Order: sequence, then C-alpha cells, then structure tokens
Amino acid sequence: MPPAYLLDRNIVRYFVRGSFSEVRKQVARKPLESLAVSAVTEGELRYWVASCPGSIRTRTGVEDFLARVASLPWASDAARSYAVARDQLRRKGRVLSSADLMIAAHALSLGLTLVTHDQAFANVDGLKIEDWTVG
Repeated sequence: MPPAYLLDRNIVRYFVRGSFSEVRKQVARKPLESLAVSAVTEGELRYWVASCPGSIRTRTGVEDFLARVASLPWASDAARSYAVARDQLRRKGRVLSSADLMIAAHALSLGLTLVTHDQAFANVDGLKIEDWTVG
C-alpha cells in the first residue's frame, strides 16, 4: 500500500509529546504504510532533537517514529509543484515559510493528503488537508 498521508511536523510533534489524544488515535487507526513524512519534515524533526539535546524522551520518540514511518525524498516533481504553488501564493498576496511550502509541494506532487494543524496550508490551491487534532 502506498502512502496516502503526509504528516506535517506539528502532527508528529503532537504524536511524540502526546499533546492531542486524537492524533494518537488517528495514527493508530491507519496502516503504517499509509503514513509518511517528507524528507523536509524529517530534517525539521531531527533539528528539534538536536535543539533539545537533554531530552531523551524527544530523541527516542522521534527516532522510534521515523523508524516506523517512511521518509519520502524530495524530488523534481516536488520542485515543480513548489514553483507553481509559490507563484499562486504570491499572486494571492500570501506567504508560507520555505519549509512549509516545500512540504505542501511534496504532498501535491504525490497526490497525498497533508495532515497538519497549521491553517496557513489552506491557502495552497489543490492541497488536500486533514487536521487530526480534532475528533
């Protein structure tokens, strides 16, 4: 089964921290093969670990999560989607951080649903979004 969902960093952080019980429930309901993160998200998660060197819980949680969920490489198709999405946002007078736009473009290029709690992604045309923090 190919992935259907690309998880944003905030969803993974909530999962690792146990911040939202609904996130844990949603992840438990889905086959692991249907979940993935972008290599961009993996980098952000690894930065989170590096910035909290004393937090064994964070390091262990992130490493365990990344051992179970695929990290997808960011490739030329994602770069094409990035260019189109960035231009569309510019025309609307909207901005996303480069990392967020790369993650959105990655989801678009693969036809995946982006799972995020960040409403700014709603400005990206054609991006399918789900928020697993709500029931």
